Amino acid sequence: MTATTHHPTAKQPPLSARVLRRTLRGMPARRHDVGFASGLVVPAADGSPLLTDHYFPRAAGDFPTLLVRSPYGRGIPWAPMFGILFAEQGFHVVLQSSRGTGGSGGTDALWQHEAADGRAAVAWLRRQPWFTGVLGTLGPSALGYTQWALATDPPPELRAMVVQVGVHDWHGFFYPSGHPGPFALESSLVSAVGRLHYGRGVVALARAGLRLQRNLRGIARKLPLGEAYVPGFGGRVPFLDEAMARPDPEDAYWRGADAGAAGARAAVPTSLITGWHDVCLDQTLQQYDRLRRAGCETSLLVGPWTHNSAMERGWPEVFAETLGWLRAHLCDDASGLRDTRVRVHVGGRQEWRDLSDWPPVAMERRWYLDGGDGGALTAKAPEGAPPLSFRYDPADPTPSVGGLLLSRAVGPQDNAALESRADVLTFTTPPLTEPLDVLGAVAVELRVTTDTGHADVFARLCDVDERGRSVNVCDGIRRLDPATADGAPGPAEVTVAMSPTAHSFAAGHRVRLQVSGGAHPRFARNTGTGEPPSTATRLVPVVISLHHPSALVLPEAGPETEGVDGAERARSQTKKAFMPSTSDR
Repeated sequence: MTATTHHPTAKQPPLSARVLRRTLRGMPARRHDVGFASGLVVPAADGSPLLTDHYFPRAAGDFPTLLVRSPYGRGIPWAPMFGILFAEQGFHVVLQSSRGTGGSGGTDALWQHEAADGRAAVAWLRRQPWFTGVLGTLGPSALGYTQWALATDPPPELRAMVVQVGVHDWHGFFYPSGHPGPFALESSLVSAVGRLHYGRGVVALARAGLRLQRNLRGIARKLPLGEAYVPGFGGRVPFLDEAMARPDPEDAYWRGADAGAAGARAAVPTSLITGWHDVCLDQTLQQYDRLRRAGCETSLLVGPWTHNSAMERGWPEVFAETLGWLRAHLCDDASGLRDTRVRVHVGGRQEWRDLSDWPPVAMERRWYLDGGDGGALTAKAPEGAPPLSFRYDPADPTPSVGGLLLSRAVGPQDNAALESRADVLTFTTPPLTEPLDVLGAVAVELRVTTDTGHADVFARLCDVDERGRSVNVCDGIRRLDPATADGAPGPAEVTVAMSPTAHSFAAGHRVRLQVSGGAHPRFARNTGTGEPPSTATRLVPVVISLHHPSALVLPEAGPETEGVDGAERARSQTKKAFMPSTSDR
């Protein structure tokens, strides 16, 4: 029996999807022609109709199924990138719009229905004559959350997951440095535009994006923030209101928002894909650690990508990684798997490295902050030096330049203009006499006081070349406890954790640390009053002082990482799945 007989009204995929499919380069040869059945109605857990499209190989035989549940519609780019491409390679692809999105019934919610509706989708699959009982999931960003939600109580048919630049914790998305911490303003606004308009077509999405862009400066400058954002959307957005008003992850509103616990007890083989400048980088690495500790079969790919570019210019590598994992676990074909569990792209050297695990073996190296020579990083802590101070004024907040964002001006950027500001301190090493490879978690250990008790500290690692161009590598932000105000018993010891990285500083380059009071509008400014960000109406400047010894802590790579270029490494004749070793189980 051929797959086409299961859908009497089966047709070709939409023309727009077929045209876009032809523009995707670096894809493997097509194995099958593709059939398409659109607008199937699948009941959600509460009976709401969820619109679903089915792509399938026009060929006789049994094929495994891929479930892709999306709050961003079922059209471009999911139709060509998932529906057509994977059906061509021998998979049924079921692409479903989440409740209240893309024409599906019910009310949209960021997380409340995803686990139950995912199980309802699997129950529907069990009734289909073409379903073989072999199931995988895949998808990026919020489509990653739908996978983690299903994995909280995985159905027995679920054999593999591929989470691409994915989120598992919605509170962690809005407050990436935890609680207490600043609201991730710009990425939250951009993601809300996608959530509200992605499934309405390209024109509607473009118009909404332009409206937000026109209003972004006003949103960033006006108070209170809970009112300032409204013109950018033409109305209120309930989940933004709730996220801004409820920063505490223990608030009842966030119950169920973190599906990451699935990784701590997971048994479903899971491939994780991210980029060093992906807004979901930290969540992905957290999940990798949880899966490894649980003894779960897993792999990790980290490219030189942002959240968006991973699915654009990084798509050939992402697709190959995804296809290899799914064939290995759904089709018993391990020929597309790597020899090692981890592959990372190393900035500076611009090369791929294969590693046995993440993070690799590294030695902590401390560079102490010294006010001499215009701000230096030295191997020895200065003695008897006065504290180093700067004034942060929320009425003229320190701007954000590049970094982990969803907008286009993201990733590595020239920091020259930022570093010329009086509210940004910089500390720089002499030119390196030999390359310095940094692979792992980066942090700065500070001894801090403030004059008001209300402040954030933003820290950034940069690579300065021979021409003096300073390019950001990784960064992090930390909200200070009010006890750091004058009158407290001495400086507070504060660690600002930056996102991990894999970067090689070339000989002749310099390592630079920036310290400032924020990165706006990437993060909502600290108003200096302690009031909730959604309702604060006053702005109070703060003086932040760094006391000695304070230090930048870098993970200097160990011998395991040397000379392993994954792009050129010869592949062995026999591939092995990434099964956990006996000691991992």
